[in-house]
Order: sequence, then C-alpha cells, then structure tokens
Amino acid sequence: MSQHPPGPLVPGNPELPGAAVLEGGVNFTLFSRHAEAVELCLFDRSGREGARHRLPAEQGGIWHGFLPGAGPGLAYGYRVHGPYEPSRGHRFNPSKMLVDPCARALSARFRPHPSLMGYAEGDPLAAVPDHSDSAPWVPRSLVVDLDAEQPDPPRPGRGWEDSVIYELHLAGATALHPGVPERLRRRVEGLASPALIEHVRSLGVTAVELLPVYPFADEPHLVERGLTNYWGYNPYCFYAPEPSYLASGDPHVFRQMVRAFHEAGIEVLLDVVYNHTAEGPAAGPTLSLRGIDNRTYYRLDPDDPARYEDHSGCGNSLDFDEPAVRRLVAGSLRYWSEVMEVDGFRFDLAASHGRTGGVFSPDAPFFRELAADPVLSGRKLIAEPWDNGPEGFRLGMFPRGWREWNSRYRDGVRSAWRGDPGGAGALAVRMEGSPDIFARRGPSASVNYVTAHDGFTLNDLVSYKRRHNHANGEGNRDGHKHTLSWNCGVEGPTTDAGIRRLRLRQRANMMATLLLSRGVPMLLAGDELGRTQRGNNNAYCQDNEVSWISWEMEDPAEQRFLRFIRYLVGLRASCPPLRRDAFYGEGGPEEDRITWLDTAGRFLGVGERRKRDRRCLAWLLEPAGDSPPVLGLVNLSPEGTDFRLPENGEGAVWRVLFDTLALSEGRPPEGAKPPLKRVGPHALVVMAAGGGLPEFGEGHAE
Repeated sequence: MSQHPPGPLVPGNPELPGAAVLEGGVNFTLFSRHAEAVELCLFDRSGREGARHRLPAEQGGIWHGFLPGAGPGLAYGYRVHGPYEPSRGHRFNPSKMLVDPCARALSARFRPHPSLMGYAEGDPLAAVPDHSDSAPWVPRSLVVDLDAEQPDPPRPGRGWEDSVIYELHLAGATALHPGVPERLRRRVEGLASPALIEHVRSLGVTAVELLPVYPFADEPHLVERGLTNYWGYNPYCFYAPEPSYLASGDPHVFRQMVRAFHEAGIEVLLDVVYNHTAEGPAAGPTLSLRGIDNRTYYRLDPDDPARYEDHSGCGNSLDFDEPAVRRLVAGSLRYWSEVMEVDGFRFDLAASHGRTGGVFSPDAPFFRELAADPVLSGRKLIAEPWDNGPEGFRLGMFPRGWREWNSRYRDGVRSAWRGDPGGAGALAVRMEGSPDIFARRGPSASVNYVTAHDGFTLNDLVSYKRRHNHANGEGNRDGHKHTLSWNCGVEGPTTDAGIRRLRLRQRANMMATLLLSRGVPMLLAGDELGRTQRGNNNAYCQDNEVSWISWEMEDPAEQRFLRFIRYLVGLRASCPPLRRDAFYGEGGPEEDRITWLDTAGRFLGVGERRKRDRRCLAWLLEPAGDSPPVLGLVNLSPEGTDFRLPENGEGAVWRVLFDTLALSEGRPPEGAKPPLKRVGPHALVVMAAGGGLPEFGEGHAE
C-alpha cells in the first residue's frame, strides 16, 4: 500500500468511473446529484486516515479530481456532505466512511460494527444523525492498475445451443478438494488449479457459473447467530472481487483464473446482484450508496421517503429508472467483460431491473441500453425472471437476447419423476423446450435445471420429503416448503440397499431428462458426486461441510453415477437434434420431429399426455439429417411395464443406449427384443436405431 501523496487535487476527467490510473497520477470520480461536497480520504500504510481532499469539480452530478503523484496501492474512501433529512430521502453523513462502489479492490472483508449506522437514538426514520466515525471499520478502497489488454486472448465462444452450464460456489468447490493446495482453498487461485479445472472439463460442460464474487456483507441477524452470508447475495461494491476470495490480495488473479478456464475451452459466467445492496432497510448500515446519494440510487416509498421500496426481500431496491444507476451497473458489467474477460452474467432477481415506474416491462430502459451496448450485447445474459415485488413472476417475458431460469421446468421434472398425477404431460412439454412459455424466442431461451444453489441438492431431492433447516436458526421456517421432493421411503440417510438403488435411479432419471431436453441445461456442482446438505434446502448461511463439496468417491455406485453424468453430456454433444434452437416441427423435410406414444406404440395427443392417471409414455425423435432416430421409454410408475417398440423405417435394430434401472443395479442393460421392451419401475430407457451414438458402457465400464 503506497503512502498518500501530498496533493493538491486538480479537476479530473468525469468520464472515467472510480479510481483510474493515468500518466502522472490517479483520476477519481463519484456520482452524487444531491451532495454539497465530496471529500477524498487517503490512508497511510498503518491504516490511519492521513489526509482529506475535497474533489474540486462537479459536472452533471459527477464529482471529480486528479491527484498528481498517486498510483496503484493507494488506499482511499469518501466522506460525502449534504442534508441528513430522511423524510426527504437524504441520508448524508460525513462521519461515515464510504466505499467507492466502483473500487477495483478492497482491503479486507466487511465486518459489521455499530458505528456504521448513520442514525442516532436507535431510530432510522428520525432526522438525527449518528456522529461516531466509522472509518476504522470500513474496508478501504484500493487503487488498482488493471485495464483491458489488447488484443484480447481468444474466448471459447460457445453458442447457446451447445452450452451446458455448471453452477458452483468458488469457496465451496475448493474448500475440501485434495488437489488444491491448502493455502489456495476457498480462493480464486484455488479455483484455477489444474485439478479443479480438469474435473470440470471432464464433465464436458461448456461454462461455469460462479455464485456472487463481489464484496458482500453478513446480515446482522446472521452475525447474532454466529453465521455468515455464505452465498454472497448481499453486495456493496460492484467492481472488486470479494477480498477474502483472493489469497494474494491482487485482483489480477481473477483474470488469470478466467483465462485458465478459457484455455480448457470453458466459459466463465458470473451470478451478479444489482437488485439491492447490503445497506438493507432504513435500519441498516451506511456503507456506500446510502451515504453517497440515497435518494438517487434507491427506490423510496413515495408517501414516506424515509422508507424503502423492497422488491428484493432484502430491505431495499436499486432504482433502475435512474440513469445514474443504469450507468453504474452497465459500467460494472463492461469492466468484468472487458477487463476480467468473463463471458456473461446471470442476474439475480432480474425482474427488478425491468421495473419502470414500479411496473415490469420487457422494453425497460436497462434492457434497451444493454441491447445497444457494443460489448454487453455480445455477452451471455441470463435472468432469474422474478423478484419479490408486485407481479414479480415474469418467466418468459424478457426481451430477445436474454435467457431465463425456467422454474417450471424444474417443477415439472421433479413432479413427474415423483409420480404426481399429470406429471407425464408436464414432462413432455418441458422436454420439448417449453414452447408454452418461449414460443416467440425458441427453446434456448430456457435455462433448464432440476437443482440449483437455492433448494435441495439432487441427492437430497430423493432423500428428504421435508426441509431440515434447523441449523439456520430460524425455527425451520426458512427455505421453500414446496420442495416437490420424494424420500423414496425413508427420511434421510439409510442402509436399505433397495432404497439406495431407487434413489440413484431417480437421480439418473432426472439428469437424463435434463440433458436430453431442448433448451440450455444447467447442473449444480457436486450433484455428480452425490453431494448432500443433510436436508437443508436454504444453506445460504452454512459456510461449512454442509455446503462444501466432498470429493471423496469411495462408493462404486457414486463412481458409476459420475461416469453416467459424463456420458449424458457427451451423448448430448454427439446428437445435434437434442440441442437445436428450434421447436420440434411436424415432420417437414428439414425439421426434427418428436412423437409421443403410449405403451402400445399409439400416438398420444396433448390431451392424452396430460391425463392425470398417465404414468408411462414414450418419445420418438426422428431427426432431420444424418442423426439416427432416438426412442425414450419413460416409466413413472412403481411397477415394471412393457413398451411396444415402433417400427424403424430404416430397418435398423433398436440399440439400448442406457437403462437407469440397470445403472442403479450396477449391471449392463438388457438389449431390446422386439416387439416389446421391458422398462423397470421408476426408470428410463433410451435407445437409438442403428449406430452413431454411444452406449453407456463404451468407455464407461467398471
């Protein structure tokens, strides 16, 4: 960390966000439309605040200054002067040190402290500020010389139709990995270790989607219980990596990690949180945007501006009607895209970004600006298509160019394999790419998933009927109640061999369904390894073995399941009709056709598929081009069932590619014996006519 230079500041360049290293010094900017003055505070090597300089110029709400002689390593923060009038939405308080929302690096992880509260007398709505100095408790913003390099190294450039996403937590993936050096575990550098990247590459996935990596804060109620915000969905700075994720403290290593994945042919996507910040409700800390310009950055209650509109469920909502907010977010996205070289973003509670006047619109200004941006329009953009505000569930309503987490896919597949009435019809429409939702945009608009960080793991989905979140300290009231899970007969772990085989089969059924569906599949890291959270379906605060991935693979059944996941991803890659970004046609010369059949081989219309008592159905994929026909036999019932095999016009024999019953029992699948094929209870058999597609067992033998 460099010593602060003497100054003085001179007017700078208002166009450069944050602290930008230029020839001869550093340029500082901060947007605050309602501020009366902005002080740049500099810290010496001991961490003491050694100097304050007023930014000398303001242009259109952008305060700016150039500090000659300054350079990388300089530690700084801001004190912003203005009215403290909560009733008018203003919460300026120069006693509070503020983090630069555009800082490229921070000195330390956030730790809560009473001095961070901007209000006095315990009343955040009263017009009485707290004058205690928060500087000793606020992470320092750090000047970093990290710019885009030209020319950019090549990116994998995967098309959506070829994408398979792997969602993982940076710390949880590396905390117990035996191939990651201990000092690098839970760190960006550990994620870049060859052992971890090789595992991801061996799965055949094309992209990792990292849970939030921006600096985040622990909520007060977690601190009181001795817990932490493990997932990280509580940010307060949009440019820097979380300090505790950097072993070296140098943000350059993040770009090096991205490049390591790129060299393995794997894209890197970031789960980003711009719907709210860690400053929370009025009773929360004054850490950054609240003290910079509360009225500009946040949506306030128009009837009582001392209070916040809360579409996030976390206490506040950023105001995307405000150009300054959109500029802050777009600048952050461009930085991670151009400088850190990431390939795309998944937007948490993305419906909040499309609210204009409080109402969601696919033509909202933020969406239009991203579509017009020459950099961001070329990146992968994924929406979590809902928030907690009025009419917040907006699945299928995002603009073209966006992909969306499809919760109806998740629920339909879970419900079907659990054996719920009407599940067969739901399974069919979801495997076709959800045309009922994405008819205007094609199947690749749907990000299909069965499990994600929020909810049960795949193993727990078939092992628990109820959530078991007692360790979270909320009386087991948190997390989703409607899990659509099935414990297969016993709640939690069991030594019963039959139940264990059934659970493995159910996991295989759902993963096979996912990877054979049109749309973009997403896997949850650790599901391929049998990871359990011990029935916790809201492990956001469990930074321990409950959430971390265990890499021990001593169970032969789990080793077999891992090979099966690799096989399924490879099967999808080798069969273009499974991946095409088009809905199945009606059998035209250049269209793939899918036909749904009953167990007797008769055609099933939509109404027949949707019957509540239908427990079995088959699908016949007749592809355009050279790919062989594919037949799937689905038995959602607890009894074995015979399926009549359709005639193959090419005269080729139906080959069994895999049988989830055989997989669960650790034996090779039995071949088809026309005209019938026996499918076991709760099982899926997939076959192909002729050659060209691999069978499970080819290169996957014990």
